[in-house]
Amino acid sequence: MNRFDRITAILIQLQSKKVVKAQDLANRFGISLRTVYRDIRSLEEAGVPLYGEAGVGYSLVDGYRLPPVMFTPNEAIAFITAEKLMGNFADAALQKHYTEAMFKIKAVLRGSEKDLIENLEDQIIVSNKPGNTSSSTGNTLDVLLKAIADKKAVAITYRAFAKEDNTERIIEPIGIFHENNFWHTIAYCHLRKTYRQFRIDRIISITLTAQSQQEHTSLKEYRDTVAKVKSFALHKSVIRIDKKAAPYIQDQKHFYGFVSEIVTDEYIDMTFLSQWADDGIARWFMMFADYAEILEPQSLKNRVNELLETYLQKNTSLQITADKGLS
Repeated sequence: MNRFDRITAILIQLQSKKVVKAQDLANRFGISLRTVYRDIRSLEEAGVPLYGEAGVGYSLVDGYRLPPVMFTPNEAIAFITAEKLMGNFADAALQKHYTEAMFKIKAVLRGSEKDLIENLEDQIIVSNKPGNTSSSTGNTLDVLLKAIADKKAVAITYRAFAKEDNTERIIEPIGIFHENNFWHTIAYCHLRKTYRQFRIDRIISITLTAQSQQEHTSLKEYRDTVAKVKSFALHKSVIRIDKKAAPYIQDQKHFYGFVSEIVTDEYIDMTFLSQWADDGIARWFMMFADYAEILEPQSLKNRVNELLETYLQKNTSLQITADKGLS
């Protein structure tokens, strides 16, 4: 037991009896009398009203009680909002744990805060974006978090992107993160002998093993390192967009490496840094091409022209075939 937990437990024991002997505290917590005296002194310095009598023991001033945990109305609102988010962005096991925790939190709320939560529960709705298939059933997140906390490996059945076959893997997860509507985990993969990123909704099954993890870097350190490596392969693109169309791409631009913009009366020049300028940005640009132009690079202009030519050739041949069929 750490010192904070021990001092809290001593305070609770002082509340449970009229007089508590120092030797009894020492015996219960397996500490010396000198440590007991130091802990009692810490309670006194924290403002707990107690007195001691040599040869008798310690007592709290009559009427003093450790106050229950109290929450403000704003904190109560935060709890119910978080509960709604958990229902959409966590798997079934984590949702169950959070629901059980919420029952305990609600139990210590004052009457006014309980009424506030009941009134708000049906007034807050959190919906996933279309196409979001983040893991909302099963226990994948729960098992991964246990593996990270206990530093254990997990066995998974995984289906990679655009693959028809599943692979069996042993991985050592170092952390999880939510990005672009999906949960991901970074883990050392025994199959590939290096770190890999796994999208959690593609994990078909998962089992916690007894195998201990090796020493790993933290998730933040890993992502910072990857970001530095990727920065050397980024390509700059500048797109000029009609101001009338700009509001419709505000949510999407960040997925393509948006870094800055220059606003004028009629248009906005947006700058992007991306690894996939000639394909990712090119295909995205075609969605609003009639309201935009590419300022740089020339390779991006060429790629868009190639895509347009392919489209025209394909659709022209289809139209010729259709016309022949009608004739």
